[in-house]
Amino acid sequence: MKNPNNLWKKARKIIPGGNGLLSKRPDRYSPNKWPTYYKKSKSVFITDLNGNKYLDMAQMGMGTCVAGYANEYIDTIVKKNITNGVNSTLNSVEEFNLAKKILKFDKFADQVKFARGGGEAMALAIRLARAETKKEKILFSGYHGWHDWYLAANILDKDNLNQHLLEGLDPLGIPKKLINSAMGFEYNNINELKKISKKNVAAIVIEGCRYSYPQKNFIKTLNDICKKNKICLIIDEITSGWRIQPGGIYKKLKINPDIVVYGKALGNGYAISAIVGRKKYLSNAEKSFMSSTAWTERVGFVAAEALIDFFVKNKIHNHIDKLGKKILSGWKKIAKKHELNLTTSKIPHLCTFFLKYKNNDTLYTFFTNEMLKKNILASNSIYLSFGHKEKHINKYLKACDEIFKEMKKKITKKEKFDNIKPRYQGFNRLTK
Repeated sequence: MKNPNNLWKKARKIIPGGNGLLSKRPDRYSPNKWPTYYKKSKSVFITDLNGNKYLDMAQMGMGTCVAGYANEYIDTIVKKNITNGVNSTLNSVEEFNLAKKILKFDKFADQVKFARGGGEAMALAIRLARAETKKEKILFSGYHGWHDWYLAANILDKDNLNQHLLEGLDPLGIPKKLINSAMGFEYNNINELKKISKKNVAAIVIEGCRYSYPQKNFIKTLNDICKKNKICLIIDEITSGWRIQPGGIYKKLKINPDIVVYGKALGNGYAISAIVGRKKYLSNAEKSFMSSTAWTERVGFVAAEALIDFFVKNKIHNHIDKLGKKILSGWKKIAKKHELNLTTSKIPHLCTFFLKYKNNDTLYTFFTNEMLKKNILASNSIYLSFGHKEKHINKYLKACDEIFKEMKKKITKKEKFDNIKPRYQGFNRLTK
């Protein structure tokens, strides 16, 4: 296949948006240049439909494959269980086994409810909170999925999610009656949190962290407000969980959650998510109808069990931390060398650099295009994995040095970036 973009154009005609995940659409990286489709993924390499092999220094399956693509240990266990049937009239004992294993790491919790996607898991967590508190309003910071409860924030003002999701997102199909049922607030903004958390709040939802750790006073205030007002505290660890440390980052941050939600890395690419929490909240899953055939197939449970064992044995979080620190320091050093106006995230487990120019999206796209010439998939963010080694980081940083140098030349001389269609603006976050 000479031009996979032609296939993508055809796909968009019969699949809304071209695929099921916005973050995998080529316009997010480099329109008309990004390879789009893959044939094979293994360790940290992806082979496209034309047989081109790329080193993935970008998303690693949108952060799912923390142990590396097609991890042999995990896949061997999964394949063995597939041959015994992935579903049946009876229950999979692996569901019980996984619940027990997770609760060993989440000591505050009593029960676990499983789903398959992060967005649906968050929707379940919200309903559980509302069911127990008998209140309706949800306060949130960060990105938490696509369901009605979250997008309802934009009914009153279409710009309410600008700093959390995408700019100007229309709440199409969201019942107007949900107006004022969800309200966003700025991460680390104590005064704003105090102001909006006074009445009828069922839950406060935050991402534990993304680009930097929260302020201690913010966490103390958050814990105190929830305890005093009997508000359910939900920590969205779909991105941070089973990446920064075994289990959730809430333990390191000294957050006192009522519910923690995991996804992404928990299954190393296999579909699984988990709502982990106190019995008084989770028990409502039996009273309010929450049920799905897909939630009982055994592959997700088996994969998650295997991932946890592999993660703990190999201390994946320490491996990622070491490589992430090398990338962050490398970016800073190279940017200083070439006098680029660049800052970085503070957490090495999800490395991100931020350029500070008017044409940022064009610059990011230029960076991606030049990396593609070197057979490297790259944007300004990297999900690292156990499959990444020092040699991969060295190769990547060498390429960064060359591209940053060329980028600075063009900026200084005010040269046009010919034939570059800028990437589509991605997710904004209040957690910078």
